[in-house]
Amino acid sequence: MIELKKLLYKKCMEYVDERIASIESALLASHDASVNDTKSSAGDKYETTREMMQQEISRNSLQLMEAKKLRISMNKLSPDSTSPIVKPGSYVCTTNGNFYISISAGLIQIGEKSTYAVSHFSPIGKLLLGLQSGETITVNNQTYTILSVQ
Repeated sequence: MIELKKLLYKKCMEYVDERIASIESALLASHDASVNDTKSSAGDKYETTREMMQQEISRNSLQLMEAKKLRISMNKLSPDSTSPIVKPGSYVCTTNGNFYISISAGLIQIGEKSTYAVSHFSPIGKLLLGLQSGETITVNNQTYTILSVQ
């Protein structure tokens, strides 16, 4: 199970790294477009375009900051640790799916295993925290009984 957690950790880090690279690329493109934009005879059009580019740069900067927070969250996890109680970094098998409590990265397929990477701030993550094998939660009228925690 530790090997599976290591692979899940790696996939989540790849997700974060790809997200950061994509945002940095968009930021660079927005910045280059802003610098290379020349003033046209239609002054209002020029100002509107520059303002839109600035808004895009601001939006991308915010997204980059959030993505870097995800990396910090992942760096706090240890894929080698185990605990009988669900905590950040836990791998949780339930009757209705498997969950890696880390970041919200969605469904991760490793071999035959499907696992949802969820944040401990997500609705299901919040409910799972602090529980152990045999305990049950209900989310959206669906019951999840914890079979094991790693």
